[in-house]
Amino acid sequence: MSQANVKKIKSGDLDLQEKVVAIKRVAKVVKGGRRFSFSAVVVVGDGNGTVGYGLGKANEVTDAITKGIDDAKKNLVKVPVLKGTVPHRMLGKYGGGRVLLQPAADGTGVIAGGAMRAVLDSAGVKNVLAKSQGSSNPHNVVKATFDALLNMRDPYAVAKQRGVSLDKVFNG
Repeated sequence: MSQANVKKIKSGDLDLQEKVVAIKRVAKVVKGGRRFSFSAVVVVGDGNGTVGYGLGKANEVTDAITKGIDDAKKNLVKVPVLKGTVPHRMLGKYGGGRVLLQPAADGTGVIAGGAMRAVLDSAGVKNVLAKSQGSSNPHNVVKATFDALLNMRDPYAVAKQRGVSLDKVFNG
């Protein structure tokens, strides 16, 4: 989330649902053998445009998930959701992860892969066509999805900036 115009949101007054995107067992090689711990990528959201992601690492799976949820609640952001879909087509990039998001008609559903689906569901997007085009690494796919969502422009803000009505933004 390297956007300068991103405004952080406090998680205290929101009803957030958590989704675990990925859990990995990682090993550290020490003198006596391997020491195993767990890494968890978690997405939280209120289903109404507020969403965040976090990474937790611990020796136990439950502790890693708890740490990931706490981290995600610290990184909540507001993303534009217009009539249950995204406002316009957008490409997001992070590392080797590239994702394409485009608006879909009502009744389409969330057509997206695993890590993207968790982010879009948590954000409250009901209809979207999405494609992961680069790396399938869950960390990078989640961050690329956030990049795409955070770079989207809210149609109300565009109309205000141009000094025209909302109808004119969509119909030219």
